[in-house]
Amino acid sequence: MANFSSAYALPPLPDYELHPLPSLIPNLPDKILVLILPVIAYWSLSLVFHYIDVNDFFEKYRLHTPAEVLKRNRVSINEVIREVLIQHFVQTLTGWLFTLIEPIDMFGSQEYDIHVWAQRIRMSQRMIPKVLSIVGIDALALSSVLFPSRPMLAGLLAGGYYPNLKTISTVQGHTGVVPAYAAWEMVYAKSIYWVIVPAMQLLLAVLIIDTWQYFLHRAMHMNQYLYRTLHSRHHRLYVPYAFGALYNHPVEGFMLDTVGAGLAYKFAGLTTRQGMVLFTFATLKTVDDHCGYALPWDPLQFLFPNNAPYHDVHHQSWGIKVGF
Repeated sequence: MANFSSAYALPPLPDYELHPLPSLIPNLPDKILVLILPVIAYWSLSLVFHYIDVNDFFEKYRLHTPAEVLKRNRVSINEVIREVLIQHFVQTLTGWLFTLIEPIDMFGSQEYDIHVWAQRIRMSQRMIPKVLSIVGIDALALSSVLFPSRPMLAGLLAGGYYPNLKTISTVQGHTGVVPAYAAWEMVYAKSIYWVIVPAMQLLLAVLIIDTWQYFLHRAMHMNQYLYRTLHSRHHRLYVPYAFGALYNHPVEGFMLDTVGAGLAYKFAGLTTRQGMVLFTFATLKTVDDHCGYALPWDPLQFLFPNNAPYHDVHHQSWGIKVGF
């Protein structure tokens, strides 16, 4: 077997072969599931709150009485349901058309991608001796002293020098002894790949949606034409309830929710399954914001200050210019 190792050589990247990603649910493509999950989430949570309404559960946590719902709102429940169904149809159709140009989800490069991050971690260690020299520490001399008893720490101080870390690997058809990564390097690389990067992507997507909706929502209140033509329809609900969350003018619903979510999905580089998490969470959040209850144990209301009581003020005549 050939010996590929040398003092500071990087472990080689593993070979990989891509395959289509199997669906989470057999016979139901992920790109269809991502479209229907938000709809299921919307009506499921709405029906929970509707059941609470009709059975007068948690009455002390109501923001308004049932009589106010009937007296103050300027739209019938049937019309609300019709408009929401229209918005769900438009967003689902738009998403389906979008899937026609989207590439197929593939898998098989996970180990390769993790090793790329491990390479970056190893290469970043090369800066350690230079950084320590700035404060007068001779990292290489300290490394040589520590090497017999603390080889990992010594290798880190030396800038990623781990001569004892080797493994047998096959790369591009050639099998040999090659440099290897330390266990801690692989733990960090896997954490970055599986947790940190996806979390940062989702955070970026949330920020994009939030920014898009804030400024568009604000414009629809500040511009009289936009308010009268589009957004005033949503404010016929002076007393919001859960399944009225997406009661909007179809144009507003498309611009505010469908386009905003699509932009976040693309710019954040989300996978289809990340899209499932984002769109379902956003749907649950907007339903909860309009639920009409201040529930102390509701995690969405506990974690987010812009919750149902906060948004309820915006639906009142005295709060219509705040709380965007």
